[in-house]
Amino acid sequence: MTTTPAGTLSVTRPPVVRRNLSYRPTAQDQGFVAAARAAALSTLVIMGLIGFFLLIGAWPALHSQGLGFLTESQWLPETGTFGIASLLWGTVLVGLFALTVAVPLGFGAALFISEYAPRSLRKPLVTLVDLMAAVPSIVYAMWALFFLQAHLLTIAQWLSVHLGPVLPFLRVQTPDSPSSYTSSAFIAGIAVGIVVLPTVTSIMREVFAQAPIGEREGAIALGATRWGMVRAVVIPFGRAGIVGGVMLGLGRALGETIVVYAIISPMFGFTTHPLQSGTNTIASHIASRYSESGGLALSGLLGAGLVLFFFTLVVNTLAGVVVSRSRSGASTEI
Repeated sequence: MTTTPAGTLSVTRPPVVRRNLSYRPTAQDQGFVAAARAAALSTLVIMGLIGFFLLIGAWPALHSQGLGFLTESQWLPETGTFGIASLLWGTVLVGLFALTVAVPLGFGAALFISEYAPRSLRKPLVTLVDLMAAVPSIVYAMWALFFLQAHLLTIAQWLSVHLGPVLPFLRVQTPDSPSSYTSSAFIAGIAVGIVVLPTVTSIMREVFAQAPIGEREGAIALGATRWGMVRAVVIPFGRAGIVGGVMLGLGRALGETIVVYAIISPMFGFTTHPLQSGTNTIASHIASRYSESGGLALSGLLGAGLVLFFFTLVVNTLAGVVVSRSRSGASTEI
């Protein structure tokens, strides 16, 4: 701003500099896109190499057994007859018991952390859950073997004695003997449920926290209580995330090895009494037989790993799709 001799003020404006807009990405943009694309492709290549290695190693067993590899329940490679049907059933059974523990506890914990916990307590709880997810499985296995197993015996025995006459699948052969329950799919599944609980809680909490703040405030402004707001906004928004968390937890439970190996009593056969000792999973079977197997038996173990690999890959892929949809807020219903 300057003053002229006539006493008037004149304003000097800075020159207008036009920016050069271009739709072409810069060199930095191109480098970032190339690095991200290389990282994504490397993940696919690694996964493909793992699957290819398992397929090559498992081919002798798959070629000799054919579809019987999936339908045979016995594991007798020395006689040329073996399959993973009973192992698949045991894996699914343990995974379902794990979800019965992890899903309700994870849902409640995630909802409390994101909606009800005091602000000063929220961050420590999030850190604690993340730390639980980082604890090695061998620690959970030792805790389950020396602490949890003894306490679950009473529950298993109570279920068998009081509900067994009504629900036949809860019966055991010798209900008065504690050894009838110690190595059951029920106890192994509960222990695996504790292992996958942090994963389920983290996924659900992250999705609940992304519920739109405007819709939260709108529900409160219309007179909704805290629970009414959670029921009308948070849970509908995170519905797909809940499903994704459950599926990710299932994928984690299907592949759990050390905890199941420490608890169960290996048995080949379709057990219909989950409270009774005796079952097996694919991951636990591979861990227990790998060091003593060779030739066709080793090829069979690689075949079992190949089936588990594709099983968990499908579950985790579906879970990733569901979780990505929840992040878009497409499932919000008010």
